[in-house]
Amino acid sequence: MGAVEREAVKTVNLEDVERIPLPGGSWSRMVLNQKSLGANSSSLGYSVFTPGCVTAMVAHETEEVAYVVAGSGELRLDGESMPFAAGQGVFVPAGVWHAVANTGAEEVVMVFGFPHPDYPPTERRES
Repeated sequence: MGAVEREAVKTVNLEDVERIPLPGGSWSRMVLNQKSLGANSSSLGYSVFTPGCVTAMVAHETEEVAYVVAGSGELRLDGESMPFAAGQGVFVPAGVWHAVANTGAEEVVMVFGFPHPDYPPTERRES
C-alpha cells in the first residue's frame, strides 16, 4: 500500500452529527457517512437505547455489524430472540428482520456499521 494523503484521513465528533430520535428517549447518530465524509464506501453509527426501549422491526438491504459497548438486551427476530451483552459483537445478515430491545436496567450503547456509504435502504414495520 502506498502513502495516504493526510487530507484523506478524517475524524468526526459524535456531537457534530445529527441526532436521530428513537422510542423512549433513545437515539442514534450516523457518525461516519456520506454527509460527514463525502467519499466513502462504508458507514458507522452510535446508538443509545434506554431501559425498556424496543425499536421497530427493520430489514436492511446490506448486512449490519455492531459492537455492544454497554448494557444488555435482546435482538428480536421473527419468532425468536437472541440475547446480547456488553463486550459482544453482533452480525445481522442482509434482509433479516430485527429489532433491538433493551431488557436490562442500564442504557445499551452500541456502535454499528454497514458496508454502505450511509444508512442503507431499509424496510420498517412496527414490532
